[in-house]
Amino acid sequence: MLKVGTVAPDFSLPDQNGVLHSLADYRGKKVILYFYPKDMTSGCTKQACGFSERMPHFLGKGVVVLGVSRDSVQSHKRFEEKYGLAFPLLADPERKVIEAYDVWKEKVNCGKVSFGIVRTTYLIDENGVIIRAQDKVKAADNPEEMLQIAGG
Repeated sequence: MLKVGTVAPDFSLPDQNGVLHSLADYRGKKVILYFYPKDMTSGCTKQACGFSERMPHFLGKGVVVLGVSRDSVQSHKRFEEKYGLAFPLLADPERKVIEAYDVWKEKVNCGKVSFGIVRTTYLIDENGVIIRAQDKVKAADNPEEMLQIAGG
């Protein structure tokens, strides 16, 4: 996980509609950049729907929400359509941004060791500096928690 005070690495990734998004596009706004393991899974769906339900509040506070996973543009499109998600889901199948933000980690599940995304949320300020970094995030609680932090 990157540390608070670090300049957030810039990136350029396609969203669920194939539109490229760069962190630099959002200078002047706070950005919640959250990394999640997989579209359509229980925790990831709770987290995404939680952010989507709160989008009017985030937008009212000038905060942008971007979700990132290894899933494809097509998978993100199905996820968006199934749950009516109201923010960009960025596709990083090659893990370039996932690795730049240090969220690709060894995980142990039922004694089985594998690598994957550790659910992590960054709050990036208007100048591109990380002002909050949370790993091992609780999916259902994260959207409300970030709304309180980002809006404060």
